[in-house]
Amino acid sequence: MGRYIVHVDMDAFFAAVEQRDKPNLADKPVIIGADPKGGKGRGVVSTASYQARKFGLTSAMPISEAYRRCPQGFYLRPNMAKYSKESENIYKIFYQFSPLVEPVGIDEVFLDISGSFHIFGNPVQTSLLLKEKIKKEVGLTASVGLAPNKMAAKIASDLNKPDGFCQVEQDKLLNFLWPLEVSRLWGIGKKTEKSLNDLGINRIGQLANFDKKILEDYFGKNGLGLWQLANGIDGRKVEQPAEAKSIGGEFTFPKDTADSCQIETILSKLSEEVASRLKKNGIRAKNICLKIRLENFSTHSRSLRLIKATNFYDTIFKSVKKLYYDSGFPGKKIRLVGVKSEKFIDTKTQDTIFNEFCQGKKEKTDLAVEKIRDRFGQDTIWRGGSLQA
Repeated sequence: MGRYIVHVDMDAFFAAVEQRDKPNLADKPVIIGADPKGGKGRGVVSTASYQARKFGLTSAMPISEAYRRCPQGFYLRPNMAKYSKESENIYKIFYQFSPLVEPVGIDEVFLDISGSFHIFGNPVQTSLLLKEKIKKEVGLTASVGLAPNKMAAKIASDLNKPDGFCQVEQDKLLNFLWPLEVSRLWGIGKKTEKSLNDLGINRIGQLANFDKKILEDYFGKNGLGLWQLANGIDGRKVEQPAEAKSIGGEFTFPKDTADSCQIETILSKLSEEVASRLKKNGIRAKNICLKIRLENFSTHSRSLRLIKATNFYDTIFKSVKKLYYDSGFPGKKIRLVGVKSEKFIDTKTQDTIFNEFCQGKKEKTDLAVEKIRDRFGQDTIWRGGSLQA
């Protein structure tokens, strides 16, 4: 029996969620990202709706350039709590179709339906039913590729966006791949594409029939890998995710700042977000890390190993504040700050013989905060330190 790999890519996910929730934006150019501030904003586009893409907007484009091209667009700041919740709902649907699910991101996934498609009919029926179920249950569209390997499935899902479906059969795999531009191959960036173009390789078929020895001389060990992909050879399995090694968040200031009060406010908010995610995952962290990017773009990291692993906001916040003030950064203009937790243990594991005197009170307070957020949204309640700015 052959392999049947499905690649699902949610269409303009963040923007699509906002358009669904705000019907007045359904057919409008919606841009999720930094505040453009009339074309003078900093930061980048996170997601552009398909209506916005008609103006040439793309993910990672500077927000100032996006505003120049589409000043009439509707610019919204990301609501990651809402998008994460929506992603969780969609992933529940994925697991109804296969136990072999490999997350690629919040809005992208691989499924291996080789052993489960018979429950729903055939592989095509399974893929289409998956698309239909996502649209019916969450009100969003997805583009789906079905192929004998991961590389071809990913390419297929991208060809008929939005709300597309493309099947690649094993005996037609090379007929599908070879006419496509070489940039379609998974993992080929602008630099590699230019190098291939310089060798006269513009289409996947040209790469597939190129001298392997020259490719290896030119690209090193990656040369053979490129040749194999071009010939439809991709043995990578759909793999379930390993446990997360870190949980954290970052914030880029609209304007470089040396204001310690403003910096503390953001560190407080990031600490709350990290604490919340640790609790939701049922884990505590032994290491707390601070990331600082200065106005000259130099980036620095500091970490603190705790005596007792934690998922408490106040312990995380006190730790990053100590790292900030002990590091010599106060007084320097800062562009970005980040808070990260590492070295996880299960909440049921006791990692020290010492007990915090106020642990019970902290747990009750944090539990109450999380219940309010779960019911009314992430931004409905913050501690005072997170609201000073």
